[in-house]
Amino acid sequence: MENKIAIIGLGYVGLPLAHAFSSKYKVVGLDINTDRINELKSGFDRTLELNETQVKECIDNGMEFVADINEAKDCNIFIVTVPTPINGENEPDLTPIEKSTEAIAKVLKKGDIVIYESTVYPGVTEEICVPILEKHSGLKFNEDFFCGYSPERINPGDKEHTVTKILKITSGSTPEIAKKVDDLYKSIITAGTHLAPSIKVAEAAKVIENTQRDVNIALMNELAKIFDTLNIDTNAVIEAAGTKWNFIKLTPGLVGGHCIGVDPYYLTYKAQAVGYTPNLILGARQINNSMSKLIADKAIKYMVKADKKLNGANVLILGVTFKENCPDMRNTKVVDIIKELQEYECNVDVYDYWVDRSDKESKDLPFINELPLNSKKYDSIIVAVGHDKFKEISQEQYESMSNGEPIIIDVKGIVAKPTWRL
Repeated sequence: MENKIAIIGLGYVGLPLAHAFSSKYKVVGLDINTDRINELKSGFDRTLELNETQVKECIDNGMEFVADINEAKDCNIFIVTVPTPINGENEPDLTPIEKSTEAIAKVLKKGDIVIYESTVYPGVTEEICVPILEKHSGLKFNEDFFCGYSPERINPGDKEHTVTKILKITSGSTPEIAKKVDDLYKSIITAGTHLAPSIKVAEAAKVIENTQRDVNIALMNELAKIFDTLNIDTNAVIEAAGTKWNFIKLTPGLVGGHCIGVDPYYLTYKAQAVGYTPNLILGARQINNSMSKLIADKAIKYMVKADKKLNGANVLILGVTFKENCPDMRNTKVVDIIKELQEYECNVDVYDYWVDRSDKESKDLPFINELPLNSKKYDSIIVAVGHDKFKEISQEQYESMSNGEPIIIDVKGIVAKPTWRL
């Protein structure tokens, strides 16, 4: 039987995957956001993961963009790429994946395969999703329908490590299905695949990828705090230590985005549920979450030292996305810097030429439309994101935007003469 694939969720992960599959298979791309569907039909991708030519390729390949699961009822493979966020208590919010699973169940048929790509803790596919599929379809797992798990590894904004060039972990609920899932991804992933022995192994492998990175960055952030207290240049220390062949050369910084700042909480939730307290991982999360306050506090400290009044002080923040050269604002920690400064009654302006101002994440932020080189003076400037254009701003231009003594807080190490550098 010829495969017809439904991709559920057309965000940073789902759309590039759908584009790759559409070159070889019939694909239906589903998203509950009708505005998103209409944009894609018109050839525009607001995430900028695909350019206009690539979106048109999807359409030319016969891919359908739909908002109703019933329009995917003739598909036999369903791939779920919806978000898996956390709630206000830093616990997994499985609502998107549960609702997507329930929708799929309504059109599930004998022989169909449901593959999950969303990041989860070990056990979610078989312990949470499978019962939902059985309940709402009336079918029996591993007899009538089957499951797989193949975690996404997309790096938003990265035009080098695109979906087909990233080695893919695959798994299936039976040995036969595992091979089918692996063969399916092998047909589009030029970098190859790694077939994991079980779905839980594949789930665990994904969640520790970002947990490991989170812990490593937390170490650098803690070192940065120590060296700042000792009045030692952290970047100079890293450069020196990096001359040893086995030193892992990471830099301190803000940890946001939908992956590194979120995924560890999925693992810690499951660990605590079975009676283990993951102190190192939780400690790393606490350190990384504290960095926004440190940066805001530095701006406040240097304004006070320069005898600048805090109440009503004008502060400019350059960059609000969670990483450079990317419009993605999910879980950006720059927002926390803004909130900290506003608690001191500072007037904050944000400039970020990458951000789509119509997105819900950005609508309430104090954006300005252009770099205020001659229009406004600021008591402090915080360079929060290392966008390429920000690297071109000269010292003279920083001075032209400054009210009196320039106070420049450099989070990304791209300013020639910062007042303070992380």
